[in-house]
Amino acid sequence: MTQTTVTPSTTTTLTTLSGLRSLYLIRVAFSLIWVALVVTTSASLVSTDKPTVIAAVRLIVYPLWDVIATLLERRTAGTGSTDRVGTTNMALGLATTAGMIIAVFSTIGTALLVFGVWALLSGAIQLVVAIRRRRTVGAQWPMVSGGGLSVLAGYSAFGAFWFLVSVIALSIRSRREKR
Repeated sequence: MTQTTVTPSTTTTLTTLSGLRSLYLIRVAFSLIWVALVVTTSASLVSTDKPTVIAAVRLIVYPLWDVIATLLERRTAGTGSTDRVGTTNMALGLATTAGMIIAVFSTIGTALLVFGVWALLSGAIQLVVAIRRRRTVGAQWPMVSGGGLSVLAGYSAFGAFWFLVSVIALSIRSRREKR
């Protein structure tokens, strides 16, 4: 019989892993619902005129949700106000939300441009966070991949997939930590 020694460091790591895993599952669900709404209401994105109300709300809500999720992630990871990258990501999300509120009164092309620039920059930030976090939390290769793909191809659909893969990787790491 092996005896497991639980130290404060191990407990903190397990709590962080569990919290991140839960948050990532919520992010997966949000992203999948958002993508499903885009697919089911895609006609609202083809107009060269102003976006429909449905499209406008979706385009405004996503960066705002990312701000909320980043705030929750900072609390979960225990980084607080020392996390400059997280602060930058939240500032970017708030600026994008404000910019999107203005852009949706213009054309759908302008709104999609604002969203696309945000997705690119947000993906780059996700990539930086994952690279930094891989030493302390581990199991970050899905987030590195997701951040890289977000920079290349857009945020939502790829983000949902990589957050889900990250949940699985963190679950495996958590089980190993418990042994």
